Amino acid sequence: MASRTTQRGWLVVVILSTGLAAGCAAAGGRAPQESTLAVSSRPAAAVVDANIQNIQPGTPEPALRRVSYDSERADPAPLQPETPRPATAADSDATQPYLPAADTEDPFAGAAELPLDRLVFEVQRRNPSLQAVSEAWRAAAQRYPQMVSLEDPMFGYMIAPKGVGPDGGWMIEASQKLPWAGKRGLRGSIASAEADAAKGEIGDTRLMLAEAAKMAFFDYYLARRELEVNADTAQLLQQFRDVAKNKYESNQATEQDVLQADVELAELEARRAEFVRDERVATARINTLLHRAADGPLPPPPQHVVVPDTLPPRETLQDLAEQSRPDLYSLAARIRAEEAAAALACREFYPDLEIVGKYDTLMPADMQAQVGMRLNVPLQHQKRWAAVQEAQARVCQQRAEYQSRRDHVQFEVQSALVRVVETQKIARLYVAKILPAAEQNLKSARANYVAGKVDFLRLVDAERQLNSEQERSFQTIAEYHRRAAELERAVGGPLPEPSETQ
Repeated sequence: MASRTTQRGWLVVVILSTGLAAGCAAAGGRAPQESTLAVSSRPAAAVVDANIQNIQPGTPEPALRRVSYDSERADPAPLQPETPRPATAADSDATQPYLPAADTEDPFAGAAELPLDRLVFEVQRRNPSLQAVSEAWRAAAQRYPQMVSLEDPMFGYMIAPKGVGPDGGWMIEASQKLPWAGKRGLRGSIASAEADAAKGEIGDTRLMLAEAAKMAFFDYYLARRELEVNADTAQLLQQFRDVAKNKYESNQATEQDVLQADVELAELEARRAEFVRDERVATARINTLLHRAADGPLPPPPQHVVVPDTLPPRETLQDLAEQSRPDLYSLAARIRAEEAAAALACREFYPDLEIVGKYDTLMPADMQAQVGMRLNVPLQHQKRWAAVQEAQARVCQQRAEYQSRRDHVQFEVQSALVRVVETQKIARLYVAKILPAAEQNLKSARANYVAGKVDFLRLVDAERQLNSEQERSFQTIAEYHRRAAELERAVGGPLPEPSETQ
């Protein structure tokens, strides 16, 4: 009789589990295929397979591009779900622990000039904002082992009211909860994808720091070059004053020429004060990015900065941006996380089991050792189906955000490239035409003034024009490299050499 009752009990459990398992499909939805949700082990140069199957039937799926992520641009490497491990400082230079002692360390001690590539490296290594996002990634990476672990086993002990003594009774029990097959793996997939999304934030911060460092570097470069132009112009104007004074003393010119030269020299002195201010502001900005004292010493910038003759084509840059942008990488990871969440919501239609083992001395001797199980009965289909619909909507939301961001990336690349190309043309025009013409004009005006053919105001006008064009030439060079820094930020890394794109 007991055996027959036991068989009936097991039959009821099997039928009930089978009927409830069909609840998700019966409600009108379907779970995402597990092959699209599994988080496989990836190398440091991770590749996100964006051919993600749609969840809702009948909804057209947007085509997602493959997003690659270079570990040299966005370290540390993603957490490997199959072999979870704590993140270490050796994963990347960008995630090494921040050391307060670096505040007083001079990374450019003994350098003859300030190198741009070394400056960018030091800013990325020392700036605490990168340390903040790196620690956020480390925290997210530790979610995976928490999500895939089982709950702690339970232990219970009971004693009868009159259990003290030789005729008393007692009972001891142990149990372990076991989620339905696949639930723990999906929770781990969510945690791993969220860690990858946080990893993308590291790369995005690295790009922003590189852009900020280059902007400050070329502000520093421009201020130094303008100071040099100012000093050269003052020296030249002093020569003009000496010529005007000699002509005045020999009654070949009026005193107004000398006074006009003094006014011009005073104006150059005022301009010099502005350039000194700009240099100090740029120095403070660079030192702040390096997490140093704002007035810390810096080597001088390079004397000459090259403006390249060619740039990669737009199609190459846009393709590179779609493969390299960390924000696209993060959004693709969030899509994977939401897909795994949708699959997990469908798995909630299946019951979770609890294995129980018990030894009860209150029972007859042949029934004191007992083994059994408990399981929840997921009858609330409406609640679970609403969770599935919510998860599916979040997947569609993330996909739409991915497409929107991808379109915006293409716009950023296009607009930044247009600004770079136009600035490049202006820089060439200054070198080829404007500066030579202004120098020749000043040379002619000086010779004619000495010969008495033009007045001093014509000479001063020619000097002003040359000074202005020299300043604008350096401003154009600095502007080109600022726009190039914006383009690199839009592309997601350094621009490829033109020869590499052919």
